Amino acid sequence: MKSLQIHLTDERIQSVLSGFKIGLEKESQRVTSDGQLATTDHPTSLGSRSFHPYIQTDFSETQTELITQVFDTDKGAIEQLEALHDVVVRSMENGERLWPISMPPDLPEDDRDIKIAKLENQGDINYRRYLAKVYGKRKQMVSGIHYNFEFSHDLLLNLFQIQTEYSDFTLFRTDVYLKVSRQYLRYRWLITYLFGASPYADKRYFTDKEPEQPVRSIRNSEYGYTNRPEIEVSYQTIDQYVSDLEELVDNGELIETKEFYSSVRLRGSDNVEELLTHGVSYIEIRNIDLNPFERTGVSESTLRFLHLFLLTLLFLDEESTDAKQMLDLGTEYNNKVSLEHPLEKTMFQEEGEWLLEKLMQLNTQLTTPFDCSDLLNEAKTVLAYPNKTLAGQMLEVMTEKSWTNEEFGRHFANLYYDQAFEKPYQLAGYRDMELSTQIFMFDAIQKGVKVEVMDRVDQFLRLSFDGQVEYVKNANMTSRDSYVVPLMMENKTVTKKVLAKAGYHVPGGKEFSTVDEALISYPIFKDSPIVVKPKSTNYGLGISIFKEGATKEDYDEAVRIAFSEDDSILVEEFLPGTEYRFFVLDGKTRAVMLRTPANVLGDGRQTVAELVAEKNKDSLRGTHHRAPLEKIQLGDIEQLMLKEQGLTPMSIPEKDQRVSLRENSNVSTGGDSLDVTEEMNDSYKHIAESAVEALGAKICGIDLIIPDSTIHGNKQDAQTYGIIEANFNPAMHMHIYPYAGVGQRLTMDVLMLLYPQLNN
Repeated sequence: MKSLQIHLTDERIQSVLSGFKIGLEKESQRVTSDGQLATTDHPTSLGSRSFHPYIQTDFSETQTELITQVFDTDKGAIEQLEALHDVVVRSMENGERLWPISMPPDLPEDDRDIKIAKLENQGDINYRRYLAKVYGKRKQMVSGIHYNFEFSHDLLLNLFQIQTEYSDFTLFRTDVYLKVSRQYLRYRWLITYLFGASPYADKRYFTDKEPEQPVRSIRNSEYGYTNRPEIEVSYQTIDQYVSDLEELVDNGELIETKEFYSSVRLRGSDNVEELLTHGVSYIEIRNIDLNPFERTGVSESTLRFLHLFLLTLLFLDEESTDAKQMLDLGTEYNNKVSLEHPLEKTMFQEEGEWLLEKLMQLNTQLTTPFDCSDLLNEAKTVLAYPNKTLAGQMLEVMTEKSWTNEEFGRHFANLYYDQAFEKPYQLAGYRDMELSTQIFMFDAIQKGVKVEVMDRVDQFLRLSFDGQVEYVKNANMTSRDSYVVPLMMENKTVTKKVLAKAGYHVPGGKEFSTVDEALISYPIFKDSPIVVKPKSTNYGLGISIFKEGATKEDYDEAVRIAFSEDDSILVEEFLPGTEYRFFVLDGKTRAVMLRTPANVLGDGRQTVAELVAEKNKDSLRGTHHRAPLEKIQLGDIEQLMLKEQGLTPMSIPEKDQRVSLRENSNVSTGGDSLDVTEEMNDSYKHIAESAVEALGAKICGIDLIIPDSTIHGNKQDAQTYGIIEANFNPAMHMHIYPYAGVGQRLTMDVLMLLYPQLNN
């Protein structure tokens, strides 16, 4: 292939230079809390490996493999890998961890105790048995990162249209990937230098000789998992590549073409022969060690460097037209660098500086958002100071802490385990999303349902399983509810009318569309217990409750607050009793929640404001629905509530004095949640279920006021209950992680509603 450098400054190329697609595969060994290889089977909670799109096992039953979807940003791939890591760690039994180092933990003395993956397909099992026989089980236990990379179609197409050497795009694209593969195999030693992170291995890993000193990367050296030296495949042309692989299989040198363990694989079809007609569409880079300092084994900055490295290799002229000579030289350099002491400078320092300079030159062609100058300056520093490489850092930490390799691995395995459980209601990579959506995504991923985030801000997901596609918003708005149902429940006036016509008890009241109209109506309500609330808003925002009636001043303030949340408001009669949230799904009550309004308990020393700040330190409390409980606020409504009690935020309540900060009990406004699903009288569950049916809803949160839940509820008896609200988007996280009581996994119920076959 002729030089492509001349095209680098072309505007058509520069505009698409940064485009790409990547997918990641990450292998890790499951270990016990003390760092020993796990003896348990692959977690059953993760579903069947025969169809799971994200979580598989590699060679052994303990070797978990995480597989991301294809992304067009490094950030997207890392985010999903973080999420997959959370799902796996929280799904493992007996407190098992993921080993953070590429080289396996202490291996059993007897090979028979290393269990081959218990797969459903006998052919897959037989293949692993063959590998164990030819290479030994111990080398199969090595783990790492596989980086699947594709140049953007626009970049390759524009290059094709500019050049004159090729008339067929598929052949051009294939030769581009062949060139980049040859270049990568020649210069991969720099990746080993920068990111090699396996200086040691368990003594029982080695079957004969072993390194005499710590090295940069055992995994990438002759001691790693490699084919025999005589296994050679040409990257000169696609015809030679395919022919060599097929000949190795025909001669019995390889049992299958996938047994070829090069640092680069040409990809585009599972059938190698199809590469001749379909061409190569991406490459798989296979020599990336796990980074033990990253929870997921790889950092976003490493992915950015790899992207720029491959882009540079695309435009960098090859030093020789002899592919074999280049590959042999690359193998020699890589093995030497792999076995260098981690704290010594590499013998190829000069070539490394030249390579980084080439990366810097290409970096100047990138647009500002993709600028990698800081990353490249850091790489130059690492090249000059080997103690800053990953292997060098590992060695320095072990020396400083007097740790063995096993102790080092156990420390980080435990650290990342603790991090996964620090906030188990959140999903790493997607913590900016609404909490119920994060939990729902966790459940879907765990069960093997593909999840695509269509819109993060709008919490819109696309699910795919067993050929069935579903769209879900806010984790519980699905195609099972017709379009008009959420519109009905969004309008509180319409909701009340529908329920009233169906014979349910709802509070009386009036609707107002202007502030003046509401204010002049005060005489109607001045002597009555009332609730002032927005007509259509959710989450309990803008609600004021006056159990003893309101003064004109307080009423006017409540009207103003309600109108700040909506264009219309409701002033309703206050129904005495305890408010409960019933979560109804597909005609059945799945959870019942007792919510207590936002409050603090006095200690005789701290002010109300200080007590609020102290209670808000609870790890269950957060903001914007990113935690099971919301932080308590001290806004206008809370201060109005304090005023009714003769208090201000600076007042110091007496010891054990309960100070209420809200009348409404919504968790979204700082209330506490108590699960009472099992204790609730079934009669009220039936009322909630039939009321939701009257609204035509499949998923609904419906709020009942019940004066005495020990008394049998009756639809016709207004003295036993009242329905004050129905919610089309009921928060589920408060049921899943209640302040007290047993959590109800409602997100899994929604998932099973969409995909009942997951129960099989």
